[in-house]
Amino acid sequence: MSPADSPRNAEVGRDGPGAAAATAVWDLLVVGAGPAGLAATIYAARAGLRTSVLERGVPGGQMATADWVENYPGFPEGVAGVELGLKMEEQARRFGVTFLTADAGATGLQLAGSDKTVAGQRARAVVVATGSRPRRLGLPGEDRLAGRGVSYCATCDGAFFRGKRVAVIGGGDSAVTEAAFLAKLAAKVFVVHRRDGFRAAPTLVERVRALGNVELRLGRVPVSIEGSGGVEALVLREAAGGEAGAREERLELDGVFIYVGTDPETGFLKGKVDLDRAGYVITDEEMRTSVPRVYAAGDVRVKGLRQVVTAVADGAVAAMTAEKDLAALAQG
Repeated sequence: MSPADSPRNAEVGRDGPGAAAATAVWDLLVVGAGPAGLAATIYAARAGLRTSVLERGVPGGQMATADWVENYPGFPEGVAGVELGLKMEEQARRFGVTFLTADAGATGLQLAGSDKTVAGQRARAVVVATGSRPRRLGLPGEDRLAGRGVSYCATCDGAFFRGKRVAVIGGGDSAVTEAAFLAKLAAKVFVVHRRDGFRAAPTLVERVRALGNVELRLGRVPVSIEGSGGVEALVLREAAGGEAGAREERLELDGVFIYVGTDPETGFLKGKVDLDRAGYVITDEEMRTSVPRVYAAGDVRVKGLRQVVTAVADGAVAAMTAEKDLAALAQG
């Protein structure tokens, strides 16, 4: 009999707290249904742990906002981020994982002690896989025009800018990849980066440079986003030489897409587990945090490379570490 068929791992109250909230303690509660969280649930459920995953939005996390993932093993032609997320979710459900919808920070959080409590759910062990969120630039006009031409997700909003003029701010893989995606839709795409060279992979950069409707604005710093009911322009300044006397350029645009990094979703964990100065969760190589039987996996933790493949690996390690620690606890 597979773990999915085991009474110990039977699903209760699928897709909502419902009956699940009234059941006994979960063996493992995973917070966040991105690639790290979904991988953790799959490994935990297959190991026979009674497993649930808590997600406030749509399963897939940031992966689901990626237009195309071409470096995930097993997909030689690449795969849409949302499709990869759906496949992981389907696999988790097949092993009997319970999906619950709630915000981890909305109610009392208790991670110390023998039983942990997150959003009213009790568990013997918890994997935090809440990922990260897009970082804002803090430009004048950015907050006011967010959702009205300012976006942080080309896959989500690119269709609204078909045949229009847009700018992508950033120099990493995400910025360059999304610029290439937007070039399929928009009439003109400007890529703005404060340095003279990109941090993105050279193959991605060359692909974008070859596109006829893409212009690079390197060595430029965004100053403000202008517009009343929507985005009308992006003001840039030369990065070299500082503010005094630096020339400015005003790009007339319909949209601005910002890709300048991410911040961890760990606000609800402050004072609960050890975080680094940037707010990322500190773990050991087996994903253990400073609190017994609380683990962290994926983009939410301190690590060198934040990619789908490393998030999935983290989730698998966290689940197996939890299984080992729970077994040791049961043996006294």
